[in-house]
Amino acid sequence: MNQNLTVKIIERTNEVYLKKYIAMRKLIMKMSMSVDGFVSGANGEMDWVFKSSTPESKAWAIEQTWDADLVLMGRKTFETIAPYWVTSTDAFAAPMNEISKAVFTKKGYKGFDPGKDPSPAAVSWAKARIFDEDLAEGIKQLKAEQGKPITAIGGAGFMNSLIATRLVDEFRLVIHPVILGAGQPIFTGLAKPQHLKLVDVKSFPGGIVVHIYHPA
Repeated sequence: MNQNLTVKIIERTNEVYLKKYIAMRKLIMKMSMSVDGFVSGANGEMDWVFKSSTPESKAWAIEQTWDADLVLMGRKTFETIAPYWVTSTDAFAAPMNEISKAVFTKKGYKGFDPGKDPSPAAVSWAKARIFDEDLAEGIKQLKAEQGKPITAIGGAGFMNSLIATRLVDEFRLVIHPVILGAGQPIFTGLAKPQHLKLVDVKSFPGGIVVHIYHPA
């Protein structure tokens, strides 16, 4: 085979590989949790999250949210937070209302009803993409699209299922200075261990410490 042709074939193969695998969007899982590893109390309590929040930690969280151009979550979280954010004046409202959303659910879910004469925020939530098929396949589809990173938020059940897909590229574990004693974990029932490497640690005045991990 002609040497120049061989080189071109190799270059083309490498180009396809880079586009398909290396250039895929990063999936970031962001989760607040207690020192003893729970993401909510036994009955879903989340008030402890706000007790250690400071302007510095909130500013960091908002900045991290803006770094993504897609926020994905499970249906329960979507139904809970959508009505709140569309009318909220909190600093988090801007990114939550402006960034595109995707929701993973069971078949038959119709999404958010923006009502008559909806605000731009309500329209944004109504435009959320709905995935009601296999979770892993839906995540692969989103990661293969062009764009900025994807941020995953949500409750314990959705996060546990997401971790099990082994498709998370970055874990941002926001550890709050509280011991709950009981609650809902997210790292249980995995088929096999997932080894991680610590890539960054950030601490804030209120006692919050963020551990950032990548798959090892």
